[in-house]
Amino acid sequence: MKLRNKIFLSLAAVLAVGVTALMMTLSYEAPCPPPPPLTAGAESMRAVMHRCYGPPGKVLAIERIARPKPAKGEILIKIRAASVNPYEYHMVTGKPYVMRLMGTGLALPEHHRVGYDMAGTVDAIGEGVTHFKVGDAVFGGAHGALAEYALASEDGDVVAKPEEVSYEDAAALLIAGGTALQALRDYGNVAAGQKVLINGASGGVGTYAVQLAKDFGAEVTAVCSTRNVELVRSLGADHVIDYTRENFTEGAQQYDLIVDNVGNQDFLDLRRVVKPTGTIVTVSGPKTNNFLGPISRIIKMKMLAPFIDQKLVFFVADVDAPDLEMFAKLMLEGKLKTVIDRQYPLEQAGAALDYIGGGRARGKVIITFAY
Repeated sequence: MKLRNKIFLSLAAVLAVGVTALMMTLSYEAPCPPPPPLTAGAESMRAVMHRCYGPPGKVLAIERIARPKPAKGEILIKIRAASVNPYEYHMVTGKPYVMRLMGTGLALPEHHRVGYDMAGTVDAIGEGVTHFKVGDAVFGGAHGALAEYALASEDGDVVAKPEEVSYEDAAALLIAGGTALQALRDYGNVAAGQKVLINGASGGVGTYAVQLAKDFGAEVTAVCSTRNVELVRSLGADHVIDYTRENFTEGAQQYDLIVDNVGNQDFLDLRRVVKPTGTIVTVSGPKTNNFLGPISRIIKMKMLAPFIDQKLVFFVADVDAPDLEMFAKLMLEGKLKTVIDRQYPLEQAGAALDYIGGGRARGKVIITFAY
């Protein structure tokens, strides 16, 4: 065997060993450690805690932890309702494993609180806070929202909640509503009169996307299963395609914009039903690859993008206060509503996330609080 072939094989072997070692390291899950004792005399609260990776129903636990105190520029929110998303499901399971290289922790999670989307009332304010006062009803996002109390910056993703909007409806908005809004407005550049297709129209992002696309003046085609046809039609969809009976990528209609919440169609198939100057915005990917998850779809998209006419976009939403205020206005005007599939008490947050992980939720799943 020639020397260069021996070198090539040796390098390939070293690379294979390295990749195998990395995969084994990333997939290792340490046993759950016991919770630390609560500091004597500390004010406590109930919180959903995440001390190891695994199925949410098995690894999430309600613990008594110290109630946080707002620092300068912070508000302490008493949570009245929260919502759960695929984001939390992936954080709790630690899958895809590549997430663990991005700061979530290797064998054990680095961050133990769970949740972000919420609605509640301001319980205390830190020094210098001027936008809110104790007793104000608010909604938006706060890290560790699956707890009786959570902290947020007064300049963060929190705005006043209109009295006419329920805590449950408001708690669902930030991640799912923000993703739908930015997919349409910021990345899809939707305009009145355009033809827009929403793939996965009955989920959390999809139900908001149908309504927002109609508010932008688009002609909306919604793709969902048989049981959800009437639901998405009631949200304003002009046309509904039952994917159990028809593959929309084989149809003759072409769209200005496709918002893909599922990731179950190949980009080459999608481009057949998108106009040459159109856009495909994908906000999800395959769930079967435990190591890369949707990253495998992003890689393929990046490889294809230079060779096709249509615009391919993948993004992670970054919602701000003006977007939340816009949602509040639309809800007051009756142009936007939250579709709630199920509600679970805080003690059953693990079951709620297991349900989310099954991928069949209609609209949003809400966590409720009893005081």
